[in-house]
Amino acid sequence: MDPISPLEQALHAARALVLADLVTGEVAQADVVSLVEDSVSQRRWWVEQWPDGADYVAGLVAQDVQDALLERYGRWPLCPVCGSGDPHALDVEPELGPNPHWVCSKAGVKVAAVGSLGRATGGMTSS
Repeated sequence: MDPISPLEQALHAARALVLADLVTGEVAQADVVSLVEDSVSQRRWWVEQWPDGADYVAGLVAQDVQDALLERYGRWPLCPVCGSGDPHALDVEPELGPNPHWVCSKAGVKVAAVGSLGRATGGMTSS
């Protein structure tokens, strides 16, 4: 059996992290999982062109899925920090960098690493 390339490891890890957050938010229906797969396919080409960008794939996939969900369903993931005011989505920071986190730009706080929303929200984030 051939070892898994660093590129494939990064893509599989990105998929798993974003899926974990979608499961936490109870929005991991088949059509939403397809959005993840579409993003991973597109990012595969991107990271093949720029191998040094492998550390950035998880944040990019998270942003891709967040953008696709906004177009189809609405904001995701909703901020669990701000209890009042209009519901708003968390952002991914850094936009292009390693170790992406979900952050509340309104409150200026890191909420959770991408893939760890369940720990930050007690597993109860809704879309």
